Amino acid sequence: MKSLTFTVAAGCLSASMALADTPVLTVYAPDYFVSEWGPGPKIEELFEARCACDLQFKPGDLLPRILLEGARTEADVVIGLNTDVTKKARESGLFAEHGVDFSALTLPIEWTDEVFVPFNYGHTAFVYDTTRVDTAPQSFEALLNAPDDLRLVIQDPRSSISGLALVLWVQAVYGDKAEEAWTKLAPKILTVTKGWSESYGLFTDGEADMVLSYTTSPAYHIIAEGDETKKAAIFPEGHYFMVELAAKLAGTDQPELADQFMQFILSEDFQGMIATGNWSFPAALPEDQWPAGFQQLDMPEKVLFYSEDEAAALRGEAIEAWRRALSQ
Repeated sequence: MKSLTFTVAAGCLSASMALADTPVLTVYAPDYFVSEWGPGPKIEELFEARCACDLQFKPGDLLPRILLEGARTEADVVIGLNTDVTKKARESGLFAEHGVDFSALTLPIEWTDEVFVPFNYGHTAFVYDTTRVDTAPQSFEALLNAPDDLRLVIQDPRSSISGLALVLWVQAVYGDKAEEAWTKLAPKILTVTKGWSESYGLFTDGEADMVLSYTTSPAYHIIAEGDETKKAAIFPEGHYFMVELAAKLAGTDQPELADQFMQFILSEDFQGMIATGNWSFPAALPEDQWPAGFQQLDMPEKVLFYSEDEAAALRGEAIEAWRRALSQ
């Protein structure tokens, strides 16, 4: 009995020592990314097979949390940032250059950033249900002038990335007349939610006719549900381009693993799971390799995009124009 007890104890100790010797890579990521239906679990599986390490995703807020933690952050990499907040991130001095080769990128814009690596992209759009909206607005101007009984749900730009993208989209299209545009749109807005999930849930429950979302949203319904009744209204004025990004923390205690993960982001394995894992366009995958449901999506001919400096300069003004118009 003593021999058996010693053997079991020794085995447990050996396993604990092996676990302790396994390097840990900590990646901060949005909740949706690491959920069971997001790409996180599969990315974790594939990367751990390459790295002989323990990849641990820590979901929740990204930049606010890292700025609060500062140099004490346990993050080695952060994934899920976007260009509307990268200026603040860059100026924090908390992020390092990545050294990733961008030759494989298939973005609709040129990308040369030395700190932030794009992993997917999309365009902000209003999505509608063809069973509830017979004729969707064919332009942003038509949306503003639509009957006030058209029910829209949008997200708050102070708490939502997509909501911020919308106010910057309106700013890009209407410039100094943005507040007038919001005044026209306001009567049609059924509600403003804190985040995208709540808005989209109201839409799919039939509470709204159109929802602020992305040009890729119909792909989910096509592929996962066999439902082709959800469409993105494509406007000739252009659609605001959004790219999601990853960055390495300058203070990481696992620099080699962090570099390996940054390189992994643009690999075929990683990019191949983005379309149906994150329901976005992969940043480094040719269109002919997209799933069929993505290849049939309606795409904007005109892309609107602000650099991080432009987005930072316009952000306050764009949000204030939105707030004033909706508070009348």
